[in-house]
Amino acid sequence: MNSILLLISSVFFTQIAWQSYTNLDGRFQIMVPGTFTEKVDSVKTDVGPLVYHTFFLQTDDKTDDNLFYMVSYCDYPPSVIFTDSIGLAEEIFQTTIESAVESVKGTVAYSSDIQLDKYPGKQWRIDYLEGKAVIKNRAYLVGNRFYSLQTIAYKEKSLNNDGTKFFDSFKLL
Repeated sequence: MNSILLLISSVFFTQIAWQSYTNLDGRFQIMVPGTFTEKVDSVKTDVGPLVYHTFFLQTDDKTDDNLFYMVSYCDYPPSVIFTDSIGLAEEIFQTTIESAVESVKGTVAYSSDIQLDKYPGKQWRIDYLEGKAVIKNRAYLVGNRFYSLQTIAYKEKSLNNDGTKFFDSFKLL
């Protein structure tokens, strides 16, 4: 009996509790099941260099519902983004989806428009690794700032509460 209690308490205490992550520079807050690693990259584009701030959590435990959680943001030059330009927002979302699909040689399972507060957004799912894995994404254009959220899971675990909790907890500051 004591060995069963020890096993149960061991499993219970090795799970990492969800915690709130706030990034003041990025002006966002989100719940995450662990500690983010931060990475900053600069990408050359037609509108000039874009600095991507990426925060991610990757697990090595293949039994977790999601193997990867990510939030990233970049700021487009103010002259490029007009807050009332729905067409431009759609073009940015479509380019992002196409680039993501190409990078993993996947296929888009679905895509739909969403909103965060009053800001335009898009959510989509990419099936890849010959249908064995799923990337779920949400993206928002907030003024000239582009936010992207992502989870990765094996297909059989792609419908899970942790991914929903992650996406739904994203808040602007």
